[in-house]
Amino acid sequence: MDDLVRATEVSRHGIYATFGGKGALFLACFDKYQETVVTPAFGIVESTDANLQSVSEYFERQISLGETAGLPGPGCFVVNSATEVAPNDPAVAEKVAIHNDRLRLGFAHALRGSAFDLDQDKALELADVMVIFTNGLWTSSRNVTEGNVLRQAVARFLNLLTEAMQ
Repeated sequence: MDDLVRATEVSRHGIYATFGGKGALFLACFDKYQETVVTPAFGIVESTDANLQSVSEYFERQISLGETAGLPGPGCFVVNSATEVAPNDPAVAEKVAIHNDRLRLGFAHALRGSAFDLDQDKALELADVMVIFTNGLWTSSRNVTEGNVLRQAVARFLNLLTEAMQ
């Protein structure tokens, strides 16, 4: 918040008042995060021709960004909020659920676009596991110093996933 006050030269009170309070400002951050971080990264998984390679590219893009910024990194804003704030804040829990549902639907879409014969129910079942893996991966990015640790986890996970679909 101090950085925002310095950058805008607007007081904390002025910033909070603009958004309707501290809680409302925090919730507005979810929409901005979707726009500026999630959509550019996850769009490849949501594209019409998405498949498992698209999922791999999504993970690689985010890992590479983490390496560029420096690992260990801050993790994912939504995942951090899910563990730190959502258990005691229904509005934040709803934002987290919306995000996770977006991931779930995107992953299911990519699975169905792969060369495997999956019905929608099976794709959604596997996508649920993919969301849990993804959230764990971004939590782990807060503790690792080498991107290759994350890459190896992704490779193992995608191999297991491929085996499960055969």
